[in-house]
Amino acid sequence: MGTKREIIIPEGMEILYEKYRYCPGVKVGDTLYIAGQVGRDENMQVVEGTEAQFDQTFKNVEKVLSAAGATFDDVVEMITYHVVDPAVEDQQDLKIPHLPLFIQVKDRYFTKNFPTWTGVGIMALSTPGLIVEIKCTAVLGS
Repeated sequence: MGTKREIIIPEGMEILYEKYRYCPGVKVGDTLYIAGQVGRDENMQVVEGTEAQFDQTFKNVEKVLSAAGATFDDVVEMITYHVVDPAVEDQQDLKIPHLPLFIQVKDRYFTKNFPTWTGVGIMALSTPGLIVEIKCTAVLGS
């Protein structure tokens, strides 16, 4: 019979399922898998400003968590994808931009029960102007 699979679609994120054909979250048993969230508002517009985009990205993760009955305290793994400057000529100079600011914003949401975290530098995301994507896994009640 297997474990029940529950689709998580928070209010305001229906377009992701209806138009783009993916689920913001999928809950299997006590585990919640959150699709990569980015700094877009409910109108699918990219949020301007580095800190504002980081904050919106975490707010979007929070929406999925809340819709599943979870909080940031339940997150056990976070993977972040950061757009790097492709104009860097020397690979030695390649780094994740705005990392100290990202950590400051992250720390507003994760205040205890810190998850594992993997940060990855990439060349681009799905929409021009996006600078970060956050993917999480949570275990409810953890």
